[in-house]
Amino acid sequence: MSDYLIAIRNILDKLPVQLRPIDLIDILIVGYIFYQLFLLIRGTRAIQVIKGLAIFIVIFVIAREANFHTITWLLTNFGTLGLVAIVILFQPEIRHALANMGQNRLWGNFFEPGEDQTRELIKAVFTLAKQRIGALIVIARKAGLRSYIETGVTLNARFQPELLTTIFIPKTPLHDGAVIIEGNQIVAASCLLPLTQDPELSITFGTRHRAAIGLTEETDALVIVVSEERGEVSLAVGGNLSTALSEEQLSEMLILY
Repeated sequence: MSDYLIAIRNILDKLPVQLRPIDLIDILIVGYIFYQLFLLIRGTRAIQVIKGLAIFIVIFVIAREANFHTITWLLTNFGTLGLVAIVILFQPEIRHALANMGQNRLWGNFFEPGEDQTRELIKAVFTLAKQRIGALIVIARKAGLRSYIETGVTLNARFQPELLTTIFIPKTPLHDGAVIIEGNQIVAASCLLPLTQDPELSITFGTRHRAAIGLTEETDALVIVVSEERGEVSLAVGGNLSTALSEEQLSEMLILY
């Protein structure tokens, strides 16, 4: 270990600017904050804006270095107006992000329900399974799911197992689609999720399972699936699907992830 420390020290000594230990801590903190912010906006419209801003900055730097005075002047003035336009257009996303920061969600998982809510969630899931009522339940974690929430009906209701089971009763207005849970809130219902394009996935899996896998391929969310044909409970994580879970297995997996 001491050899590694000496090697790192030698590398730092050769840098043009001497880095102090406090500078390294500073860089790590800033990097962590930017990483958490990226996870927060991933899956929202804001990520497309950031891509556009990155392209804008690259063009601006190239134009300035090439002494394209007219383009530089236009981009400079457009940039000022663009920042104001972004604040106006993305006011809901900004408000949502600030609310998450105020609730300390920026620094941890969205899903921190405690043992009581976990038990209630599992009880509701297996109540649906016993009655052969299909369900698709998304548990948000760090990655933002705003773009998927906007495809459904906003509820922002406190989590209640009775409400969750009622939503999926067949022929009710919100039963078709996914429910999204953030923390102790049922944020939205009847949401559309992206379907996986995995060609090796078994044809025995229907739209719900494909949607569960599809969302977890793009985000860090957990997705619980209840099959109405088999009355089985599955959990999708990171693009992988665990099927035919018992109550104990689902509980262990929710705690693990």
